[in-house]
Amino acid sequence: MKENEEIIEALLKFRNERDWEQFHNPKDLALAISIESAELLELFLWKKADEANTEKVKEELADIFSFAFLLAEKYGFDVKEIVLDKIKTNGEKYPVDKAKGSAKKYDEL
Repeated sequence: MKENEEIIEALLKFRNERDWEQFHNPKDLALAISIESAELLELFLWKKADEANTEKVKEELADIFSFAFLLAEKYGFDVKEIVLDKIKTNGEKYPVDKAKGSAKKYDEL
C-alpha cells in the first residue's frame, strides 16, 4: 500500500459522496489551500505564538493538508515522493556548512 493511500481514499470517498468533485479542479483546490492558510494565519494575528488555540490550529492544518492531498491526487503526484524530492533540492540549495543557523535565502548565502 502506498504511503498516504488511506488518507486519499477517505478524502475521495467523502468528496464523492457529496458530489463535490465538480468543484475540485486544480485552480480551486489551490485557492482553497491559500484561503485555509490565511485562516491558519488569522489564529496567530495579534497574539504571541503560544496564545493560538491549538485545537483550531489542528483544524486549519487538516483543511490545508486535505486540499493539498486532493490537489496532488488530481495531478497523480505521490506526496511522499514530491516532499522527499523537495527536501533533496533544498539540501543542495542550502548546504549545512553555509545555511546552518542562518535565515538567509539560498542566493544570499
